[in-house]
Amino acid sequence: MYYEGLGRRKTASARVRLHSGGSGQYIINGQPYQEYFRREVDWQNLLMPLKLTHTEAQFDITVLVEGGGITGQSEAVRMGVSRALLKVDPEFRTLLRQAGILTRDAREKERKKPGLKRARKAPQYTKR
Repeated sequence: MYYEGLGRRKTASARVRLHSGGSGQYIINGQPYQEYFRREVDWQNLLMPLKLTHTEAQFDITVLVEGGGITGQSEAVRMGVSRALLKVDPEFRTLLRQAGILTRDAREKERKKPGLKRARKAPQYTKR
């Protein structure tokens, strides 16, 4: 039996499955989470909803994540874990909502405009 949640951030999307009766193994794209996410900040993103709800050792987690960069992927995984936890126990909603994990971060990269170097950076003005 498993609970599934979908998380998105920027262009990354993560499909998360919480397998009940687990031993606390977290597998991301076929690798342990310490190997997939090298930085500790990204590990904390993954573990944050589990620590808030005190369910770290109750589930085995498998994740399929694609698109985006490392930080976007870790935040997408965090959201997916949070949504899956809601299916386990709907009473977690207030706790996760207060931590700001359930709200999708809608910020995307702004497109480059013609005549500019980036989205808003203009070439340096020269008088002569």
